[in-house]
Amino acid sequence: MAISVALMSAFVVGELTAGFFGHSLALLSDAGHNFADVLALLLSWYALRAANWPSHATRTFGYHRVGILAALANAASLVVIAFFIMWEAAVRLGHPQVASPSGKIMIGAAGAAILVNGIVAWSLHGSAKNDLNVRSAYLHMLGDALSAVGVVAAGIIVAVTRNSLADPIVSVLIGLMILWSSWGILKESVCVLLEGTPVGLDMVAVERAIASAPGVLDVHDLHVWTVGAGVVACSCHVVVAEQSIREGQQVLRAVAEELAHHFHINHTTVQIEVEGCEANEMYCTVRPGGHAGHEHHHSVRFDVRKSETRIPEIRKKPECPNDRTGVNDINDGCSASFWSLGFRI
Repeated sequence: MAISVALMSAFVVGELTAGFFGHSLALLSDAGHNFADVLALLLSWYALRAANWPSHATRTFGYHRVGILAALANAASLVVIAFFIMWEAAVRLGHPQVASPSGKIMIGAAGAAILVNGIVAWSLHGSAKNDLNVRSAYLHMLGDALSAVGVVAAGIIVAVTRNSLADPIVSVLIGLMILWSSWGILKESVCVLLEGTPVGLDMVAVERAIASAPGVLDVHDLHVWTVGAGVVACSCHVVVAEQSIREGQQVLRAVAEELAHHFHINHTTVQIEVEGCEANEMYCTVRPGGHAGHEHHHSVRFDVRKSETRIPEIRKKPECPNDRTGVNDINDGCSASFWSLGFRI
């Protein structure tokens, strides 16, 4: 990304120099357009660095969403650029202009833009598949490269046919293409920010995979969302038979491993319960300022992080005859009627 920023910056400086000494307003305008691309690359680069910053008390998920915000900003700017191109094309269709005497210079500058934008787009192509932020920057560069191809094609057509309508017609096609390509980024960015289901994930398949894990009787209150590039989170409640805490841990790990292996969900929170939510409520409705659409009752809660188990203070259960210390002994033969586990992988 740093090399791409440096290359585009050098190209902008070159265009500014050529436009200034050649008294070409078109070249100066194109330099301004490419400067906007440099800003888009800088924004994506910053977001990539921010995603590696450690999480802390006020940012418990870290800064992964910075990349999503950068992708949203880049996609929105692409939409603006596309409409601007089509507006200018409409104006020129209504008032055709004679070809500029500096057309050869413009074709030369467009050829250089194809080369530079093509190199930058190619360098970003590999990472664009799995990172929405990088994909937005990639589409910026690809859109500019194709725009430059359109400029060259229109320039040649105008030079051969002397018909200036080729320029705005090609511009409209380029604008429509940019609008179409940016729409997917815009829609996916908004989906992530709204914590929607990740694109392409089959929730029915996720439900079936959890329900098929050994020891799971039912699953409900299922949520899957994207935190950032490469970070997909899931939380769910699973119902099991009356059993020991150790057996519950095995169920929990089986569910988490199933989700990680088949769906690449790498941040999973599973609540194991014997009784609690209604079994028919697959997607729990959470109301602002209140509880979910049903009651959650918890007697015992503990966390499993990797291979380390931590059992915090547990409320006394009066129905357990062996409990004299105020804390249930998990080995005294008295099992909790309901408990939950939190697991991170």
